[in-house]
Amino acid sequence: MTPPGGSPAVPEASVLGTWNSAVTSYYVLLGATLLLLAIGLVMVLSSSSVESLAAGNSPYAVFLNQARFALIGLPVMVVMSRLPVRVVRAAAWPALLFAIGFQMLVFTPLGAGEGGNRNWVRLPGFMAQPSEVIKVALAIWIGAVLTRKLSLVHEWKHAFVPVIPVAGVAIGVVLLGHDLGTAMVMCLLVAGAMFVAGVPLRILGVAGALAAGGVALLVVGSENRVNRIMSLLSSSECDVQNECYQSLHAGYGLATGGWTGVGLGQSAEKWSYLPAAHNDFIYAILGEELGLVGTLLVLGLFALLAFAMVRVMRRHPDPFVKITTAAIFAWIIGQAIVNIAVVIGLAPVIGVPLPLVSAGGSALIMTMAALGLLLSFARTEPGAAEALAARASVVRRSLAVIGRARG
Repeated sequence: MTPPGGSPAVPEASVLGTWNSAVTSYYVLLGATLLLLAIGLVMVLSSSSVESLAAGNSPYAVFLNQARFALIGLPVMVVMSRLPVRVVRAAAWPALLFAIGFQMLVFTPLGAGEGGNRNWVRLPGFMAQPSEVIKVALAIWIGAVLTRKLSLVHEWKHAFVPVIPVAGVAIGVVLLGHDLGTAMVMCLLVAGAMFVAGVPLRILGVAGALAAGGVALLVVGSENRVNRIMSLLSSSECDVQNECYQSLHAGYGLATGGWTGVGLGQSAEKWSYLPAAHNDFIYAILGEELGLVGTLLVLGLFALLAFAMVRVMRRHPDPFVKITTAAIFAWIIGQAIVNIAVVIGLAPVIGVPLPLVSAGGSALIMTMAALGLLLSFARTEPGAAEALAARASVVRRSLAVIGRARG
Protein backbone atom coordinates (compact mmCIF):
# COMPACT_ATOMS: atom_id res chain seq x y z
CA MET A 1 0.00 0.00 0.00
CA THR A 2 1.34 3.45 -0.97
CA PRO A 3 0.83 6.34 1.48
CA PRO A 4 -0.79 9.51 -0.01
CA GLY A 5 1.91 11.58 -1.69
CA GLY A 6 4.63 9.20 -0.58
CA SER A 7 6.65 6.24 -1.76
CA PRO A 8 5.66 2.63 -1.13
CA ALA A 9 6.29 1.57 2.45
CA VAL A 10 8.95 -1.10 2.96
CA PRO A 11 7.31 -4.12 4.59
CA GLU A 12 8.68 -4.84 8.04
CA ALA A 13 8.96 -8.52 7.15
CA SER A 14 11.21 -7.57 4.20
CA VAL A 15 13.63 -5.69 6.48
CA LEU A 16 13.68 -8.52 9.00
CA GLY A 17 14.17 -11.00 6.17
CA THR A 18 17.25 -9.10 5.01
CA TRP A 19 18.85 -9.29 8.47
CA ASN A 20 17.87 -12.95 8.82
CA SER A 21 19.36 -13.86 5.45
CA ALA A 22 21.88 -16.68 5.31
CA VAL A 23 24.49 -14.28 3.91
CA THR A 24 24.01 -11.43 6.40
CA SER A 25 27.13 -12.36 8.39
CA TYR A 26 29.22 -12.50 5.24
CA TYR A 27 28.21 -9.12 3.86
CA VAL A 28 28.29 -7.34 7.23
CA LEU A 29 31.80 -8.66 7.90
CA LEU A 30 32.99 -7.70 4.42
CA GLY A 31 31.38 -4.27 4.41
CA ALA A 32 32.51 -3.24 7.91
CA THR A 33 36.05 -4.48 7.23
CA LEU A 34 36.42 -2.54 3.97
CA LEU A 35 34.92 0.64 5.46
CA LEU A 36 37.26 0.52 8.47
CA LEU A 37 40.18 -0.10 6.12
CA ALA A 38 39.23 2.91 4.00
CA ILE A 39 38.81 5.16 7.06
CA GLY A 40 42.15 3.93 8.36
CA LEU A 41 43.99 4.80 5.15
CA VAL A 42 42.48 8.30 5.09
CA MET A 43 43.34 8.92 8.74
CA VAL A 44 46.88 7.54 8.38
CA LEU A 45 47.46 10.01 5.53
CA SER A 46 46.06 12.90 7.54
CA SER A 47 47.80 12.09 10.84
CA SER A 48 51.24 11.23 9.45
CA SER A 49 51.86 13.88 6.79
CA VAL A 50 53.32 16.52 9.14
CA GLU A 51 55.75 14.15 10.86
CA SER A 52 56.80 12.75 7.48
CA LEU A 53 57.66 16.24 6.26
CA ALA A 54 59.50 17.00 9.49
CA ALA A 55 61.62 13.90 8.95
CA GLY A 56 62.55 15.10 5.46
CA ASN A 57 60.31 12.60 3.66
CA SER A 58 57.33 12.93 1.37
CA PRO A 59 54.09 13.80 3.21
CA TYR A 60 52.66 10.64 1.64
CA ALA A 61 55.44 8.30 2.82
CA VAL A 62 53.62 6.61 5.72
CA PHE A 63 50.33 6.55 3.80
CA LEU A 64 51.89 4.88 0.75
CA ASN A 65 53.55 2.32 3.01
CA GLN A 66 50.21 1.58 4.69
CA ALA A 67 48.47 1.42 1.31
CA ARG A 68 51.09 -1.09 0.15
CA PHE A 69 50.35 -3.32 3.14
CA ALA A 70 46.61 -2.97 2.51
CA LEU A 71 47.15 -4.12 -1.07
CA ILE A 72 49.06 -7.13 0.27
CA GLY A 73 46.35 -7.79 2.85
CA LEU A 74 43.48 -7.81 0.34
CA PRO A 75 44.61 -10.93 -1.60
CA VAL A 76 45.56 -12.56 1.71
CA MET A 77 42.01 -11.93 2.93
CA VAL A 78 40.54 -13.28 -0.30
CA VAL A 79 42.64 -16.47 -0.12
CA MET A 80 41.72 -17.02 3.54
CA SER A 81 38.04 -16.49 2.72
CA ARG A 82 38.19 -19.38 0.25
CA LEU A 83 39.92 -21.93 2.49
CA PRO A 84 37.78 -24.92 3.46
CA VAL A 85 37.23 -25.25 7.20
CA ARG A 86 38.85 -28.71 7.26
CA VAL A 87 42.05 -27.27 5.74
CA VAL A 88 42.20 -24.50 8.34
CA ARG A 89 41.68 -26.99 11.17
CA ALA A 90 44.34 -29.35 9.82
CA ALA A 91 46.87 -26.48 9.75
CA ALA A 92 46.46 -25.72 13.48
CA TRP A 93 49.62 -27.30 14.89
CA PRO A 94 51.96 -26.46 11.95
CA ALA A 95 50.75 -22.84 11.97
CA LEU A 96 51.34 -22.38 15.70
CA LEU A 97 54.78 -24.01 15.63
CA PHE A 98 55.77 -21.83 12.68
CA ALA A 99 54.49 -18.69 14.42
CA ILE A 100 56.41 -19.44 17.65
CA GLY A 101 59.56 -20.18 15.66
CA PHE A 102 59.08 -16.92 13.74
CA GLN A 103 58.71 -15.02 17.03
CA MET A 104 62.01 -16.49 18.27
CA LEU A 105 63.78 -14.75 15.37
CA VAL A 106 63.46 -11.45 17.26
CA PHE A 107 66.23 -12.71 19.54
CA THR A 108 68.60 -13.31 16.62
CA PRO A 109 70.59 -10.72 14.65
CA LEU A 110 67.47 -10.31 12.48
CA GLY A 111 65.55 -8.94 15.46
CA ALA A 112 64.93 -5.27 16.17
CA GLY A 113 63.36 -3.25 18.97
CA GLU A 114 61.67 0.06 19.62
CA GLY A 115 60.48 1.76 22.80
CA GLY A 116 61.92 -0.96 25.01
CA ASN A 117 60.17 -3.76 23.13
CA ARG A 118 62.04 -6.27 21.00
CA ASN A 119 59.31 -7.59 18.74
CA TRP A 120 60.33 -6.98 15.13
CA VAL A 121 62.15 -9.05 12.51
CA ARG A 122 63.97 -7.52 9.57
CA LEU A 123 62.81 -9.09 6.31
CA PRO A 124 63.71 -8.01 2.75
CA GLY A 125 61.79 -4.83 2.07
CA PHE A 126 60.00 -4.41 5.40
CA MET A 127 59.93 -5.10 9.13
CA ALA A 128 57.59 -7.86 10.34
CA GLN A 129 56.01 -8.27 13.78
CA PRO A 130 55.80 -12.03 14.47
CA SER A 131 53.47 -11.60 17.46
CA GLU A 132 50.69 -10.67 15.00
CA VAL A 133 51.18 -14.02 13.24
CA ILE A 134 50.95 -15.79 16.61
CA LYS A 135 47.50 -14.26 17.21
CA VAL A 136 46.04 -15.86 14.08
CA ALA A 137 47.82 -19.17 14.63
CA LEU A 138 46.82 -19.34 18.30
CA ALA A 139 43.15 -18.68 17.46
CA ILE A 140 43.14 -21.57 14.97
CA TRP A 141 45.10 -23.89 17.26
CA ILE A 142 42.96 -23.31 20.33
CA GLY A 143 39.82 -23.84 18.26
CA ALA A 144 41.11 -27.19 17.00
CA VAL A 145 42.25 -28.40 20.43
CA LEU A 146 39.15 -27.39 22.37
CA THR A 147 36.92 -28.92 19.68
CA ARG A 148 38.54 -32.33 20.25
CA LYS A 149 38.12 -32.00 24.02
CA LEU A 150 34.65 -30.44 23.92
CA SER A 151 32.96 -33.10 26.03
CA LEU A 152 35.75 -32.99 28.65
CA VAL A 153 36.32 -29.27 29.20
CA HIS A 154 34.32 -29.34 32.44
CA GLU A 155 37.23 -31.25 34.00
CA TRP A 156 40.19 -29.25 35.28
CA LYS A 157 42.92 -31.29 33.62
CA HIS A 158 41.26 -31.30 30.19
CA ALA A 159 40.36 -27.60 30.36
CA PHE A 160 43.94 -26.65 31.24
CA VAL A 161 45.99 -29.20 29.27
CA PRO A 162 47.28 -28.60 26.67
CA VAL A 163 45.62 -25.18 26.22
CA ILE A 164 47.19 -23.30 29.13
CA PRO A 165 50.77 -24.68 28.81
CA VAL A 166 50.95 -24.24 25.02
CA ALA A 167 49.21 -20.86 25.04
CA GLY A 168 51.55 -19.93 27.89
CA VAL A 169 54.54 -20.70 25.68
CA ALA A 170 53.09 -18.63 22.83
CA ILE A 171 52.38 -15.70 25.15
CA GLY A 172 55.69 -16.20 26.96
CA VAL A 173 57.82 -15.77 23.83
CA VAL A 174 56.03 -12.47 23.21
CA LEU A 175 56.67 -11.38 26.80
CA LEU A 176 60.37 -12.17 26.34
CA GLY A 177 60.37 -9.23 23.95
CA HIS A 178 58.75 -7.08 26.67
CA ASP A 179 55.53 -6.58 24.67
CA LEU A 180 53.03 -6.74 27.53
CA GLY A 181 50.22 -5.06 25.56
CA THR A 182 50.17 -7.74 22.85
CA ALA A 183 50.46 -10.48 25.48
CA MET A 184 47.39 -9.12 27.28
CA VAL A 185 45.42 -9.16 24.02
CA MET A 186 46.47 -12.78 23.51
CA CYS A 187 45.18 -13.59 27.00
CA LEU A 188 41.82 -12.13 25.95
CA LEU A 189 41.92 -14.35 22.86
CA VAL A 190 42.44 -17.48 24.95
CA ALA A 191 39.74 -16.48 27.43
CA GLY A 192 37.18 -15.83 24.68
CA ALA A 193 37.81 -19.24 23.11
CA MET A 194 37.58 -21.09 26.42
CA PHE A 195 34.35 -19.30 27.38
CA VAL A 196 32.56 -20.23 24.15
CA ALA A 197 33.94 -23.79 24.35
CA GLY A 198 31.99 -24.17 27.60
CA VAL A 199 34.83 -24.17 30.12
CA PRO A 200 33.18 -23.68 33.55
CA LEU A 201 33.40 -20.19 35.04
CA ARG A 202 35.23 -21.49 38.13
CA ILE A 203 38.05 -22.75 35.92
CA LEU A 204 38.07 -19.53 33.89
CA GLY A 205 38.18 -17.60 37.14
CA VAL A 206 41.28 -19.45 38.33
CA ALA A 207 42.96 -19.00 34.93
CA GLY A 208 42.04 -15.32 34.95
CA ALA A 209 43.43 -14.86 38.46
CA LEU A 210 46.71 -16.49 37.43
CA ALA A 211 46.94 -14.26 34.35
CA ALA A 212 46.13 -11.14 36.40
CA GLY A 213 48.77 -12.08 38.97
CA GLY A 214 51.34 -12.53 36.23
CA VAL A 215 50.49 -9.14 34.70
CA ALA A 216 50.70 -7.49 38.14
CA LEU A 217 54.17 -8.93 38.72
CA LEU A 218 55.34 -7.74 35.30
CA VAL A 219 53.95 -4.27 35.96
CA VAL A 220 55.51 -3.98 39.44
CA GLY A 221 58.84 -5.13 38.04
CA SER A 222 58.93 -2.31 35.49
CA GLU A 223 59.33 1.32 36.52
CA ASN A 224 58.02 2.49 33.15
CA ARG A 225 54.78 0.49 33.50
CA VAL A 226 54.26 1.65 37.09
CA ASN A 227 54.72 5.26 35.98
CA ARG A 228 52.10 4.83 33.26
CA ILE A 229 49.55 3.63 35.79
CA MET A 230 50.43 6.30 38.33
CA SER A 231 50.19 9.02 35.68
CA LEU A 232 46.65 7.86 34.88
CA LEU A 233 45.69 8.26 38.54
CA SER A 234 47.65 11.45 39.14
CA SER A 235 46.27 14.98 38.78
CA SER A 236 49.71 16.59 38.52
CA GLU A 237 50.82 18.71 35.56
CA CYS A 238 51.99 16.88 32.45
CA ASP A 239 54.96 17.82 30.33
CA VAL A 240 56.92 16.10 27.57
CA GLN A 241 58.82 14.06 30.17
CA ASN A 242 55.73 12.64 31.91
CA GLU A 243 53.95 9.41 31.05
CA CYS A 244 50.58 11.21 30.96
CA TYR A 245 51.64 13.48 28.08
CA GLN A 246 50.07 11.32 25.36
CA SER A 247 46.79 10.85 27.21
CA LEU A 248 46.58 14.58 27.93
CA HIS A 249 47.00 15.61 24.30
CA ALA A 250 44.69 12.83 23.12
CA GLY A 251 42.05 14.39 25.36
CA TYR A 252 42.80 17.84 23.91
CA GLY A 253 42.27 16.47 20.41
CA LEU A 254 38.96 14.79 21.24
CA ALA A 255 37.71 17.88 23.08
CA THR A 256 38.67 20.20 20.22
CA GLY A 257 36.80 18.04 17.71
CA GLY A 258 33.40 18.66 19.28
CA TRP A 259 30.40 17.30 17.40
CA THR A 260 31.59 17.44 13.78
CA GLY A 261 35.35 18.03 14.05
CA VAL A 262 37.67 20.76 12.84
CA GLY A 263 37.83 19.27 9.36
CA LEU A 264 39.80 16.52 7.67
CA GLY A 265 43.50 17.38 7.67
CA GLN A 266 43.05 20.29 10.09
CA SER A 267 44.27 18.64 13.31
CA ALA A 268 46.55 20.71 15.52
CA GLU A 269 47.67 17.79 17.72
CA LYS A 270 49.39 16.01 14.83
CA TRP A 271 51.89 18.89 14.64
CA SER A 272 54.28 17.01 16.94
CA TYR A 273 52.11 17.54 20.04
CA LEU A 274 50.67 14.00 20.17
CA PRO A 275 53.25 11.18 19.88
CA ALA A 276 52.24 8.08 17.89
CA ALA A 277 49.43 10.07 16.24
CA HIS A 278 49.22 7.69 13.27
CA ASN A 279 49.45 4.45 15.26
CA ASP A 280 48.24 3.93 18.83
CA PHE A 281 46.56 7.36 19.15
CA ILE A 282 45.01 7.68 15.71
CA TYR A 283 41.53 7.60 17.29
CA ALA A 284 42.29 10.96 18.93
CA ILE A 285 43.17 12.54 15.57
CA LEU A 286 40.04 11.02 14.08
CA GLY A 287 37.96 12.57 16.87
CA GLU A 288 39.66 15.94 16.44
CA GLU A 289 39.17 16.09 12.67
CA LEU A 290 35.81 14.29 12.30
CA GLY A 291 34.35 14.95 15.74
CA LEU A 292 31.92 12.83 17.69
CA VAL A 293 30.28 11.82 14.41
CA GLY A 294 33.52 10.25 13.17
CA THR A 295 34.29 8.45 16.43
CA LEU A 296 30.75 7.05 16.62
CA LEU A 297 31.01 5.90 13.01
CA VAL A 298 34.13 3.87 13.83
CA LEU A 299 32.50 2.50 17.00
CA GLY A 300 29.45 1.53 14.95
CA LEU A 301 31.58 -0.33 12.41
CA PHE A 302 33.31 -2.30 15.16
CA ALA A 303 29.86 -3.03 16.62
CA LEU A 304 28.82 -4.40 13.21
CA LEU A 305 31.93 -6.59 13.14
CA ALA A 306 31.03 -7.87 16.61
CA PHE A 307 27.43 -8.50 15.52
CA ALA A 308 28.56 -10.52 12.51
CA MET A 309 31.03 -12.58 14.57
CA VAL A 310 28.41 -13.38 17.20
CA ARG A 311 26.00 -14.34 14.42
CA VAL A 312 28.55 -16.78 12.96
CA MET A 313 29.04 -18.30 16.43
CA ARG A 314 25.31 -18.71 16.93
CA ARG A 315 24.42 -20.07 13.48
CA HIS A 316 27.35 -22.26 12.47
CA PRO A 317 27.04 -25.96 13.40
CA ASP A 318 30.80 -26.64 13.60
CA PRO A 319 32.25 -26.16 17.12
CA PHE A 320 35.69 -25.47 15.65
CA VAL A 321 34.24 -22.48 13.80
CA LYS A 322 32.43 -21.26 16.91
CA ILE A 323 35.53 -21.42 19.14
CA THR A 324 37.94 -19.96 16.59
CA THR A 325 35.51 -17.13 15.83
CA ALA A 326 35.23 -16.43 19.57
CA ALA A 327 39.02 -16.20 19.82
CA ILE A 328 39.23 -13.75 16.91
CA PHE A 329 36.28 -11.79 18.35
CA ALA A 330 38.05 -11.41 21.70
CA TRP A 331 41.26 -10.37 19.94
CA ILE A 332 39.94 -7.77 17.45
CA ILE A 333 37.02 -6.33 19.40
CA GLY A 334 38.91 -6.56 22.70
CA GLN A 335 41.95 -4.81 21.23
CA ALA A 336 39.75 -2.07 19.77
CA ILE A 337 38.13 -1.50 23.17
CA VAL A 338 41.53 -1.39 24.89
CA ASN A 339 42.94 1.07 22.34
CA ILE A 340 39.95 3.40 22.61
CA ALA A 341 39.99 3.17 26.42
CA VAL A 342 43.63 4.29 26.38
CA VAL A 343 42.90 7.20 24.06
CA ILE A 344 39.98 8.52 26.12
CA GLY A 345 41.96 8.14 29.35
CA LEU A 346 40.21 5.15 30.91
CA ALA A 347 43.30 2.91 30.78
CA PRO A 348 47.06 3.48 31.00
CA VAL A 349 49.07 3.62 27.79
CA ILE A 350 49.50 -0.03 26.75
CA GLY A 351 50.75 0.26 23.19
CA VAL A 352 48.25 -1.67 21.09
CA PRO A 353 46.97 -0.28 17.77
CA LEU A 354 43.37 0.18 16.66
CA PRO A 355 42.68 -2.78 14.31
CA LEU A 356 42.39 -1.88 10.60
CA VAL A 357 42.74 1.85 11.37
CA SER A 358 46.18 2.43 12.95
CA ALA A 359 49.33 2.42 10.84
CA GLY A 360 51.28 -0.85 10.96
CA GLY A 361 51.89 -3.38 8.24
CA SER A 362 52.07 -6.68 10.13
CA ALA A 363 49.04 -5.83 12.27
CA LEU A 364 47.00 -4.82 9.22
CA ILE A 365 47.85 -7.87 7.13
CA MET A 366 47.24 -10.39 9.93
CA THR A 367 43.99 -8.70 11.01
CA MET A 368 42.79 -8.91 7.41
CA ALA A 369 43.88 -12.56 7.32
CA ALA A 370 41.83 -13.28 10.45
CA LEU A 371 38.79 -11.48 9.02
CA GLY A 372 39.25 -13.42 5.79
CA LEU A 373 39.09 -16.59 7.86
CA LEU A 374 35.82 -15.38 9.38
CA LEU A 375 34.49 -14.71 5.88
CA SER A 376 35.29 -18.35 5.06
CA PHE A 377 33.30 -19.41 8.12
CA ALA A 378 30.40 -17.11 7.16
CA ARG A 379 30.34 -18.64 3.67
CA THR A 380 29.70 -22.06 5.23
CA GLU A 381 26.83 -21.00 7.47
CA PRO A 382 23.64 -23.00 6.76
CA GLY A 383 22.27 -21.81 3.40
CA ALA A 384 25.03 -19.24 2.81
CA ALA A 385 26.85 -21.09 0.01
CA GLU A 386 23.63 -21.58 -1.96
CA ALA A 387 22.59 -17.94 -1.48
CA LEU A 388 26.00 -16.63 -2.57
CA ALA A 389 25.97 -18.90 -5.64
CA ALA A 390 22.47 -17.73 -6.57
CA ARG A 391 23.45 -14.05 -6.26
CA ALA A 392 26.57 -14.63 -8.36
CA SER A 393 24.39 -16.24 -11.02
CA VAL A 394 22.05 -13.23 -11.03
CA VAL A 395 25.00 -10.86 -11.47
CA ARG A 396 26.37 -12.92 -14.37
CA ARG A 397 22.96 -12.95 -16.11
CA SER A 398 22.58 -9.20 -15.59
CA LEU A 399 26.00 -8.51 -17.09
CA ALA A 400 25.15 -10.74 -20.04
CA VAL A 401 21.91 -8.80 -20.66
CA ILE A 402 23.81 -5.48 -20.49
CA GLY A 403 26.38 -6.81 -22.94
CA ARG A 404 23.70 -7.89 -25.45
CA ALA A 405 21.93 -4.52 -25.12
CA ARG A 406 25.13 -2.64 -25.92
CA GLY A 407 25.76 -4.93 -28.89
